[in-house]
Amino acid sequence: MHSLLLPSFGLHAHTALMIYVIIGLAIFSVLMSKRFCLVPGGLQCVLETVINGLDALVNETMGLKGRKYLSFVATFAFFIFISSFLGFMPGFIPPTADFNTTIGLSIIVFCMTHIVGFKEHGIKYLKHFVGPVWWLAPLMIPIELIGHIARPVSLSLRLFGNMMGHEQIVGVFLLMMPVAYPLLMLTTGLGMIVIYIQSFIFSLLTMLYLGGALEEAH
Repeated sequence: MHSLLLPSFGLHAHTALMIYVIIGLAIFSVLMSKRFCLVPGGLQCVLETVINGLDALVNETMGLKGRKYLSFVATFAFFIFISSFLGFMPGFIPPTADFNTTIGLSIIVFCMTHIVGFKEHGIKYLKHFVGPVWWLAPLMIPIELIGHIARPVSLSLRLFGNMMGHEQIVGVFLLMMPVAYPLLMLTTGLGMIVIYIQSFIFSLLTMLYLGGALEEAH
């Protein structure tokens, strides 16, 4: 059982820290929304650069219809990045190193994908599962169902595996200190790259899944 510098109120450490991250991001968003100006400062420039990059990626992967889901994708990107980054701070553990967190995020994406599909196409969204011609339906429906169910499994395992693996490696190196100090520095640098890549991959796959739900079935 992990311990935190912050009170956990009887919750699992990963769960408690996840709630702190959510509350922190909510407060940060409210405060920043009141401070945006025409002449941006340093923090606003960074945020605008990130949001513009995500917006361009959403337009490229989801089309113009996908722009209304930019806030959904951006929320996942920021949450995963901040949650994973906390693993570098003493006394904190990354919520994304817990499978319950990653599977929860993946299930939200899974549900949102089909909500968007039915919202955009109605009952015609089911055509995505039957294949291009009706007589292929008995073959295509099981294949499509397995493929869609595998999405949250792969999303959650990929993120959880990378974050937990990094935490385990850092823990081993800490036990070997000070001999392993150079390796710990190298692992920290690689960990930052992994955090960025995993946040990007999760966000990109979310866009692709939502983009697929927005497309017309053929």
